[in-house]
Amino acid sequence: MKVLLATRNAGKLVELRRLAEGAGVEVLGLADVAEFPEAPETGATFAENALAKAREAAAATGLPAVADDSGLTVDALNGMPGVLSARWSGRHGDDLANLNLLLGQVGDVPDERRGGAFVCAAALVVPGGEETVVHGEWRGTIVRAPRGENGFGYDPIFVPEGEERTSAELSPAEKDAASHRGLAFRALLPYLAALS
Repeated sequence: MKVLLATRNAGKLVELRRLAEGAGVEVLGLADVAEFPEAPETGATFAENALAKAREAAAATGLPAVADDSGLTVDALNGMPGVLSARWSGRHGDDLANLNLLLGQVGDVPDERRGGAFVCAAALVVPGGEETVVHGEWRGTIVRAPRGENGFGYDPIFVPEGEERTSAELSPAEKDAASHRGLAFRALLPYLAALS
């Protein structure tokens, strides 16, 4: 069974392919299908954005489609950047600019108030069929300087609860086991397996 992951983010595609290896599902990316117009993310929640992307991809390709919306919520910023995480600096996908802006915004926040969480909503839309949305959350702390080379986005400044390493210092297997996206994608696996 083929499933489309509606993202241009290579990191997310690698993660879902790793997680889906035993489910009898072949995960395709947007580069594997004919191009179709993609609407901007305008939802107020991660779930709204994930569902919109999955619906759009399923309608355009006729394939079951998975999409996620995820981001970092920082307690000291009242949950922001949240759904704006990928474009926090004003330029979509500029990881370094987003990371530096966020560090500047929490620069004077004391260590004990630097909590936050990575949050993910993942949606599966089957053409003419069911829609499923699942969630994952990964709590941790925002550190003052980036560390690590693995991962992407805000990974270099996020230390998960119970860890001393940042998410970018964890191995891919360690990250998959605990991360917000790993939790959400694993929650989707039974639904994906039921498609085959």
